[in-house]
Amino acid sequence: MNFIKNIPNFVTCFNIFAGLLSIVASVEGFPVLASLFIFAAVIFDFFDGFFARLLKAYSSIGKELDSLADIVSFGVAPALILYNLIKPVLLINEISYKTITLTDGLLLVSPFLIVIFSALRLAKFNVDTRQTTSFIGLPTPANAILIASLPVVLVYAGNIKYFFIILNLKFLIPFIFIQSFLLVSPIPMFGLKFKNFALKGNLIRYIFLALVIVLVILFKVAALPFIIVLYVILSIMNAIFPVFSR
Repeated sequence: MNFIKNIPNFVTCFNIFAGLLSIVASVEGFPVLASLFIFAAVIFDFFDGFFARLLKAYSSIGKELDSLADIVSFGVAPALILYNLIKPVLLINEISYKTITLTDGLLLVSPFLIVIFSALRLAKFNVDTRQTTSFIGLPTPANAILIASLPVVLVYAGNIKYFFIILNLKFLIPFIFIQSFLLVSPIPMFGLKFKNFALKGNLIRYIFLALVIVLVILFKVAALPFIIVLYVILSIMNAIFPVFSR
């Protein structure tokens, strides 16, 4: 009986393991592999909650373990991906670390704001009773998916213009600050769980899924970051015009 109740925690440990593997992949210079491990962590994060609901195996330990897993997989791991994107743009290598300027140093460590604000986001989530079926602020898995999609787009999208957009400090630095803000913002974000399949109460979810299909058809693998951007935009629209959630 205890084993069954601990299945969700067991799955959460796989989330942590995937996050650690992502960190190792980033350190060893395999950005796409690092992204794939983050995607795997997202899957484990989904299933630990799924099994917790299915088995009614809720516990305070499970809640805390889930947050600890998320800070590894959706905080530290994506921050390292951004770090490795910024580093070559600044033309920094192991030899030039000794001559790095203060400005370059600050830019180089700016991705770790993602870790700090992810921790704040997770702490707020744990004590906020309003976030049961929806969210306030961008969920850390969604933020991690967006960041992890960048190396994948660079390698597999097959369009040179993405290099000029993504590997650019004018994109990367504002992106880090925007994502950090969204994590702790007061913006309500709709949940993707369907209580039923009726159109009433699920309109925003059906609109989102329909537009996701359109994005995938149009952009293929490059649709990944646009899907998260779409989620944020629709959440803002849903907050302004709640008719979408009725």
